[in-house]
Amino acid sequence: MRLIKRYPQWIRCTAAFLVGLMLQTLLAGISPTQLFAQPTPTNLACEQIRNPLTPEEQEQARIAWQYFVKNYQPSTGFTNSVGGYPSGSLWDMGNYLMALNSARWLKLIDQSEFDAKLNAFLNGLGKLELFEGILPNKTYHAANGKMVNYNNEPTDRGIGWSALDIGRMLAAFHVIRTCHPQYNDWIKGVLARWQIDRSVQDGQLYGAMILPDGKTMLVQEGRLGYEEYAVRGYQLWGYQAPKALAFEPFKLVDIYGIKIPVDERDFQTTNANNYIVSESYILDGIEFGFDREMANYASRVFQVQERRFQQTGQLTAVTEDNIDGPPYFLYNTVYANGQAWATITDTNKPYPQLRSISTKAAFGWRYLYPESGYGQQLVNAVKMLYGPEKDGFYAGLYEETKQPNKALTGNTNGLILEILYYKARGNRPLIPTGANNTTAMPPSATTPANTSSVSSPTATPSPATNGTPSAPIADNTATVAIATPIPPVGDPQPSQCSLPKTPLTVPKRRYAEAAWRYFEAQTEPSGLVNDRSDVKAATLWGLGDYVVALHAARSLDLISPQKFDQRVRNLLGTVAQLPLFTGELPHRGYNTRTLKPVDYGNNPTTDGIGWSAIDIGRFLTSLSILKTCHPQYAAAVDAIPLDWSYLRIVRDGALYSAKTTQRSNGQAAPRITPETRLGYEEYAARGFQLWGFDAGRSEVSDQYQTVTVEGEAIPLGRIRPKATNPDSATLHNAFLFYGLEFGFDPKMKTLVNPMMTAQMKRYQRTGQLTTSGTALVERSPYIVHSTLVGKGNAWATLDDAGNAIPEQRLVNTAAAFAYDALWPQTPAFQELRTSVLDLYSPLLGYYEGFYEKNGKVAHAFSGSTNSLILAALLYQATGSQPLLHTPLNLKTPWWQASPKEDTGRGFPSRRTPTIEFVRNGEGYWISQPTSP
Repeated sequence: MRLIKRYPQWIRCTAAFLVGLMLQTLLAGISPTQLFAQPTPTNLACEQIRNPLTPEEQEQARIAWQYFVKNYQPSTGFTNSVGGYPSGSLWDMGNYLMALNSARWLKLIDQSEFDAKLNAFLNGLGKLELFEGILPNKTYHAANGKMVNYNNEPTDRGIGWSALDIGRMLAAFHVIRTCHPQYNDWIKGVLARWQIDRSVQDGQLYGAMILPDGKTMLVQEGRLGYEEYAVRGYQLWGYQAPKALAFEPFKLVDIYGIKIPVDERDFQTTNANNYIVSESYILDGIEFGFDREMANYASRVFQVQERRFQQTGQLTAVTEDNIDGPPYFLYNTVYANGQAWATITDTNKPYPQLRSISTKAAFGWRYLYPESGYGQQLVNAVKMLYGPEKDGFYAGLYEETKQPNKALTGNTNGLILEILYYKARGNRPLIPTGANNTTAMPPSATTPANTSSVSSPTATPSPATNGTPSAPIADNTATVAIATPIPPVGDPQPSQCSLPKTPLTVPKRRYAEAAWRYFEAQTEPSGLVNDRSDVKAATLWGLGDYVVALHAARSLDLISPQKFDQRVRNLLGTVAQLPLFTGELPHRGYNTRTLKPVDYGNNPTTDGIGWSAIDIGRFLTSLSILKTCHPQYAAAVDAIPLDWSYLRIVRDGALYSAKTTQRSNGQAAPRITPETRLGYEEYAARGFQLWGFDAGRSEVSDQYQTVTVEGEAIPLGRIRPKATNPDSATLHNAFLFYGLEFGFDPKMKTLVNPMMTAQMKRYQRTGQLTTSGTALVERSPYIVHSTLVGKGNAWATLDDAGNAIPEQRLVNTAAAFAYDALWPQTPAFQELRTSVLDLYSPLLGYYEGFYEKNGKVAHAFSGSTNSLILAALLYQATGSQPLLHTPLNLKTPWWQASPKEDTGRGFPSRRTPTIEFVRNGEGYWISQPTSP
């Protein structure tokens, strides 16, 4: 954060350039010629352009880069923070490094020029003095590297340091070491000399200043917005400041009907401004990606500026900026020190007549919210704000006079370059979100910094046999199984499955790729994928999730045909080798490394613990999708269920599961019981019906016991001769898979629609975003059932033992995507989806959700969540078509084999499915008569 934002002495110009001193002893053996770039997987990722700039955007990038060309200081490797004024701070040096990196990957400069400039910069950095030998001074002369005061006058001692500027610099250094890892050691040498820990105390960030009596005093730095941004830079290098990261203390202030978060530490009580401006939120979004809380607040800050335009007709994009006349620097704010739309100096003196539309803010909002028409209006207003030499964009446009604010700054032009690079990357943050949680040790003279940007995932529970999580389970280590793929199946064959009508938008592609990352991260050498991120185990339900995710990834063009083929052949080859429970059906769980059957604690078990009809129904559905939409695999797919026995799993039209119990003599024996779990039974029945089985007693019916919630009839369970279990829970998980894969038939709609309406009514009544479902969390109780009805109570939140845990109710990420897909154009569900869009780790996939009570993220990952997100995105992209919506191929081995009634393994006698697809404008599957 630039010094002018906190210190009244400097009025004429913004901060200049990075300063710091590297350890010469660490770098003595390194010459600049040794540091020229060598291609690495990391920098290749940085140069990957997913959404190329338009010709107009390319020209805008060139104009912004010309600022740095014209204001370059070859004697130090620095650039001026303000056009023609050779002074500045670490904040603007961070801007320059971000601009330099952006220019490289946008091909404004080649690698040799990048290396020359960065080498000069780092060499200049090594010649600078530190304030009291501790940390970089607040300002330096950009041409000679001397410590200066705010008037750019030399000072032997310096004037202090800024923790916020250091945070900005740390974020920039992280981008450089990530995209150009050959500079990592040099950067770590620089930071090893800085005593960064002196700027972190009591969980907060502290700067240093010199008092009138000559003493040095530490002062807490940062207010809501910039404080959270700066601490993220510290976290990247292992420094923790939890109080600085927290939003508290803050309040919500109503402006044009929108609640804006405002820091309670205002100028009147702390002598520091609590301004709300655009820049900190824009930087957070394009560099780190918003977490759920920040996404919410950033959206409000953007929306309130649009609301001002709607109310007044004045385009509004406010942030701090240099101006081209006295007082030379102003904060154009959404709110500051008790006043909405205040335009003030750092001493809180008002200048409302000089409020301006900020060029950098206009560009920032335009690309953070690419689908917003207002963002485009803002850019249209400022995109011609440059001089005849095209040597940089002006800072903005005055609201009152409509004249350009012709101040030229590195901050404006550096941020524009960063924003355009963010756009070219496909609206992907420059720094992975997971990096915010790094636990790396701070760099020291003897301990190199840990360059890993993502911490290891914490222990989290995995999805259980019905697609819901179970408690954390132990790892098994034994001989690792290696996938033996089925033989090649030849070229892809035509299918009638729908493909996306148009390519995914850039944001939607980002969401899809984030979800697919889970499956890339969790694929084992065996070809199986873990149900959850921290345990090497899988269920048949989880393998069904993987098959659906594979189909979606290929249909959405996230993976190549070759990668899809290799993954499918590996999976089918491994599943065919899995041992079966009592030689009949797949076990409830397998270790993904050894392929041995395991219990729900991932402990090896010789005999297994049974089979799950729910899981097998899920897997059969996924196999139908695979062989229907990718028919070249049909023979290999059919070979798997042809090897199973169905005598005890489908009986008299109902589904049964097996679970091992102990007899009185100590011997293990399977206990066969009917499946009755609401939603899951109905979903699994459809899976069996696709393969010709009679599951009519388990399919959806019109006979359900209900209870009234929010005025809606919510199902508790099927009406049966035996009373419904009073401890039953009504959850949405299976219903969402049903709708996306089969479509909602009329009977299912009568169950689901009241459930959705009840959730909307709760939101309207309480203002609380609401989903229903089961999710895993990273610590006890590990499983959270956020029900519509649980144990007879509306909106009960239960653990897996049925205990009430109301404080841990979750908003589920996957449900938010699915609700928006299945019930489009529903404002409540659109808002719900917006709240979770950025709730992912770029390397590990989407998190499970966030807590209703405090909005904090549930840091856990599962295949079920990420598969459901991919299915929802594919459903939308194909015009709301169920994933399975074409007639089944009846010429495959399953249907053409010899009469199955002669095999003694319970195969269906009929040679056609017991359900059919109905096309009536909506599309869904319904039952056929069950006679052969």
